[in-house]
Amino acid sequence: METERIGPPLRGGERETLRAFLDFHRATLALKCEGLTDDELRRPASPPSTLSLLGLVRHMAEVERAWFRRIIDGQDVPLVWSDSFDFQQAYDTTDADVAEAFEAWRREVEHARRIEREAESLDVTAWNERWEEDVSLRLVMLHMIHEYARHNGHADFLREAVDGTVGV
Repeated sequence: METERIGPPLRGGERETLRAFLDFHRATLALKCEGLTDDELRRPASPPSTLSLLGLVRHMAEVERAWFRRIIDGQDVPLVWSDSFDFQQAYDTTDADVAEAFEAWRREVEHARRIEREAESLDVTAWNERWEEDVSLRLVMLHMIHEYARHNGHADFLREAVDGTVGV
């Protein structure tokens, strides 16, 4: 499946711009993984680190689920791979099913998009237990952009270590 990545608008409104930047970064992660075998997706770049492209996909599925479904939408759903809110557990891909990981990530992205679309404004707030205060949808979207941008930097190095591909 070929991933389409559309650049954010140069003069869009706040919500449109946040949405577009977040989707741009989601597509970037997908592009970094495109065309690799299951073993290549599991390959860590620099031992002793266990970080891999597949681990990043699983991690981002957890992060999407936690911020959008659990916090903003108030759903009482368990995390997928992290039993103690240690999102690093998602990095262990030893026995991970690649198709399951990508399906979980895509499903969480779709839930996040729906939750964001249905929210009446970026000022909608929800309680964040970790920070012990309310957070806005705006903050969550900005945090997610930051989270993807940071991990897409890791994905650059991981992909280059696998097959020499740079850019994207």
